[in-house]
Formats: sequence, structure tokens, C-alpha cells
Amino acid sequence: MTRLYDISQTIRPGIPVWPGDREFSLTRTWHIEPGCPVNVSEISMSTHTGSHADARLHFDEKGVDSANTALEAYIGPALLLDLSDVVTDLVRPEHLAGLPATVERVLLKLFKSFPHDGWDPDFPAISADAIRFLAARDCKLIGLDVPSLDPQDSKTLDAHFAVDAAGMAILEGLVFDDVPPGDYELIALPLKIAGADGSPLRAILRSLA
Repeated sequence: MTRLYDISQTIRPGIPVWPGDREFSLTRTWHIEPGCPVNVSEISMSTHTGSHADARLHFDEKGVDSANTALEAYIGPALLLDLSDVVTDLVRPEHLAGLPATVERVLLKLFKSFPHDGWDPDFPAISADAIRFLAARDCKLIGLDVPSLDPQDSKTLDAHFAVDAAGMAILEGLVFDDVPPGDYELIALPLKIAGADGSPLRAILRSLA
């Protein structure tokens, strides 16, 4: 029987965000009461809150925004690898040596257990060489459970620019704690927000059997 796995963080007050970024808040602006039949809320949040897709505009002033990001990469076959026992700093090509000759989308579990209630500044990241290794296998999307492809203190964003050169899509902040490694269908669409450098998303994996 087909199974769905929700690999999204729950967006909520107190969700960990990048140090210095805007914290999430939700405020009820309308209430069900006499004369008002509905509840309505407003939200304040970063475009990189929780599970999200980076648009090119995030790291390139001339890059495309979320609204104009092509969607094809965000739906389709995906391979989930668990590297949480072997990678402590950077994913390198040797960690991906077992991949098939071609692979459309690669998802990497790097946290042994996702830190829902705190921020880990020493999260593992991925090297530009590993991105180029994936690109040589026709990979069109890389997705991680950590907050960024690059280490927190990176100022050059080497992995991001390697992704850009390869024309790949980026997903960050996914949650794989209850998902067995293997092959899935990924569905994880960014919102169509004009001028946005990224977008929160509801990401799911659908089993293939």
C-alpha cells in the first residue's frame, strides 16, 4: 500500500530559525463572534523558516525569485540516503560513491535526530565537490535535513554556487527521522511569492510500493 511521509517541519512559535533571522509569529486578527463568521490570522516569518526551498535570488542579486522558479525539479523520483553515521562535517564525493549512474533527486539525512527544539550551529553541510559529483549524474535537486547546504559560518557559499552552476534545485530543513532510506516520489513545491528569495513548503515523500 502506498504510504505518505510528511518530511516538513511544523511551523510554530518557537521554531528554531537561523541566528538573527525573524522568528515566526501568528496573530489572530479576526475572531468568530457576533457579526464575524470566521477566524483570520496574520503571520510574520522568514522566507527560510522550517522546511524551505532556496530561490536563486537568495544568493544572487540577479537570480530568479520564488514566483518564477521552475517547478519540475520539485516533483518526481527521489533517493533518500542516510549519512548520519558517517558524515560529521561535510558530505564529500566518497560518501556518495554508491549512487547509480543517473539519479534525478537526492535527499540526504545528516542529523541522527532532527533538532526540533534547538539550533545546532555545527550542523553537517555538503561540499561543492559533492554537488558536482551529483550534477555529473544528472541530479536536478538536492535536499537536506540541515538548515543550509553550506556551513553556518560560510561567507562564500561554495555549495550554493555549485548548485547554481549545475542548474539544480535546493531544499533545506527537511525531516527524515521516521523515513527509511530508499526510493520515493517527492512532492515539495515552493510558494509563488513575487520577489521572495525562498519559500516555506509542505514536503512529502510517497512510497513507490
